[in-house]
Amino acid sequence: MDASTLAALLKEAEEHHGAYEAVAPTHHWWDWYAPYIVARADGRTVDEAVADAGLHMEVVLR
Repeated sequence: MDASTLAALLKEAEEHHGAYEAVAPTHHWWDWYAPYIVARADGRTVDEAVADAGLHMEVVLR
């Protein structure tokens, strides 16, 4: 992945993380961003990536 692609995915992740952050317990942003970006890089849709990140956070926050 090149820097431009990663930058675009980071920006996109930031836009979608806000809705999660507003209702989530305290967490590190990178724990949500990482699975979101991996999902998008793997060709999953935005909605699928948001869901993947949410599922990942359920594990992280246990």
